[in-house]
Amino acid sequence: MEFANKEYLFLLLLLVPYVVWYFLYRKKTEPTMRMSDTFAYQYAPKSWKTRLIHLPMLLRTIAFTCIVVALARPQTHNSWGSKTVEGIDIMLSMDVSTSMLAEDLKPNRIEAAKSVAGEFISGRPSDNIGLTIFAGEAFTQCPMTTDHQSLLNLLHNVRTDIAARGLIQDGTAIGMGLANAVSRLKDSKAKSKVVILLTDGSNNSGDLSPLTSAQIAKSLGIRVYTIAVGTNGVAPYPMIVGGTTQYVNMRADVDTETLSQIAAQTDGNFYRATNTAELKNIYRDIDKLEKTKMDVKKFSKRYEAYQPFALAAVLALLLELLLKLTVFRRIP
Repeated sequence: MEFANKEYLFLLLLLVPYVVWYFLYRKKTEPTMRMSDTFAYQYAPKSWKTRLIHLPMLLRTIAFTCIVVALARPQTHNSWGSKTVEGIDIMLSMDVSTSMLAEDLKPNRIEAAKSVAGEFISGRPSDNIGLTIFAGEAFTQCPMTTDHQSLLNLLHNVRTDIAARGLIQDGTAIGMGLANAVSRLKDSKAKSKVVILLTDGSNNSGDLSPLTSAQIAKSLGIRVYTIAVGTNGVAPYPMIVGGTTQYVNMRADVDTETLSQIAAQTDGNFYRATNTAELKNIYRDIDKLEKTKMDVKKFSKRYEAYQPFALAAVLALLLELLLKLTVFRRIP
């Protein structure tokens, strides 16, 4: 902890003459009573009030000390910390088209995918991880970072209604989603570079085909792990009709052949996830990847830290005032 106004700390020297005055000269200012003999009081036990007679002075000293420290403006200091860790560079590419609301996975496909992705991110603290989302278009939700708390917050805010509200075009642009993720990894120096592509449909939008994006990934040494989400056959899909939610059966339209080709072409693996447990299989293969050493820098921001001292000063003054008006009240 540092102090912005260190000169105020010299005021603490005033406590020395105050304490000396209190114990040496205070008795001269106290009212006295003459008695012929004090023998009867020589062995009398001290009451708790007598034992706490100096408590108001102690509270006053604490209050003064806290006020001086608050005036000196205690602050945390800016600091850079660097360390070398072993990890890999990973881009998560997640389908957020409206079909991800199907409820064959609980509570639905998108929430199940987010939950497993969140566990995956939390379990790999040393990896550089980013997030791309796509429907009929693709964009980067979070660039690669080791600040996983920020990444998890952005992942938590992913919704499928961005296509429903017209913010991006609806559809399934697998090629664009993969290309966007690859573009974030192209300058990576890591030995292991991975894209985890999750979708529940087949490519029907975008300017790039999935296999063209896969060829680009292969040329850059990027492995692509593809996950086809959804059950075989039909899945319940919620639709709003007259202010109520009605369910219709939606056929699963996952292009497993293309996803398998993408994975095979880039030396990755293809997964068919019909439940949440199968989604977690991706951990095993990624844990086997060769890791590379990388330097990570962390920055801590300065902030004012006077509030606890100011609060302690106020409480000490209020307690001293309360004791003077009650327990240690004096009647002239």
